[in-house]
Amino acid sequence: MDETEIAVIGAGPHGLGATERLRAAGREVCVLGDPMSFWHTMPKGLWMRSRRNGSSIGEVTGPLSMEGYTADTQAVVDRHLKLTTFIEYGHWYQERVAPDVIPRHVIRLERQGSGFLLTLDDGTQMRAARVLAATGIAEFTRRPAMLRQLPSELASHVADHGDYERFRGKSVAIIGAGQSALESAALMREGGADVEVLARHPQVHWLHGDGLIDGLGRLAPLFYAPTDVGPIGISRLVATPEVFRRFPRPLFDVIAARAIRPAGASWLKPRLPLSHITPGAVVTRATPHHDQLDLEISNGTRRRVDHLLFATGYDVDIRRYSFLDRALAEQVRCVDGYPVLRRGLESSVPGLHFLGAPAARSFGPVMRFVAGSWFSSKAVAKTVALQDRRRPSRRSARHAAAA
Repeated sequence: MDETEIAVIGAGPHGLGATERLRAAGREVCVLGDPMSFWHTMPKGLWMRSRRNGSSIGEVTGPLSMEGYTADTQAVVDRHLKLTTFIEYGHWYQERVAPDVIPRHVIRLERQGSGFLLTLDDGTQMRAARVLAATGIAEFTRRPAMLRQLPSELASHVADHGDYERFRGKSVAIIGAGQSALESAALMREGGADVEVLARHPQVHWLHGDGLIDGLGRLAPLFYAPTDVGPIGISRLVATPEVFRRFPRPLFDVIAARAIRPAGASWLKPRLPLSHITPGAVVTRATPHHDQLDLEISNGTRRRVDHLLFATGYDVDIRRYSFLDRALAEQVRCVDGYPVLRRGLESSVPGLHFLGAPAARSFGPVMRFVAGSWFSSKAVAKTVALQDRRRPSRRSARHAAAA
């Protein structure tokens, strides 16, 4: 049976960022998963909501940042970048920090003594002293009861689609008011669909454009962090997770909610005329009618559409991770599905860390984004070094023996 000091489950931005830091510190790390797999499932034509400077993995600047990527590849990356460009950057990053990634899925993670036992989808097993779960949000889709009760050919979640070609010439109603709903509507409209966004709140919010930040000139960094999460002022608060986590919980929750309230990117607004958005509208009932749906809206109006698309986001609950052994999941202290994490993003189970969105309740909203890997990668490496400072890693021990 294979053994490793640290197993990283997931080869996306957070997992790769942590791997780079840990390996640079001399730790033995095994990475498991398909590189950038979740990003490959997203609909074609999407753009990154975060700007170029907030889309680097593991570090703000440096040889492995977006700036390093463009310098090395001569790629032209605009201030706002396409999803395909980010995916290409992610693979470039992976090839440099984890060329030996094992493209296998972990189907079971359980405790074994003071460490962990991982079972892979090919039946092989691996022991690890420490595990970093960086498996993203794919298993956390929020599917309201209405969606679950409707036929899949008439209603679906945005996470179910790799493109929107099937909706060409169709009428589609989209439930939501965030980037996912608004950009999906723009893509469908541009692809020949008749689209309407039904937003629960009376007003649809749009993020401030580049002009506001640019207008601050040299003062911009004082008010707006390069993480690109949250409005001016709040952006700076949530950009320092180690400080933000110490805020009183009521204040923490209010600021976090404000930082990630549903909104569309400023560059998206011209692509989606207001006539395609109906604010203050809730679908109260959806009834199949042959191969269409009859919708009843809270404002008293009705619609007949070919499809109802739910852009209802994700609900984090680590117990929904299919690979997490039930007995192990019960040992992880959680609040509303989120693991309660201490320094180094370590859970109540020693040696088990959760990176990415599951860390948001403990360290703030920036953990939901690529820029959160700037903090998590350093924090994990620092914690591992502190806990194991009296025990050299297997790799270090082997090197010492060889010498």
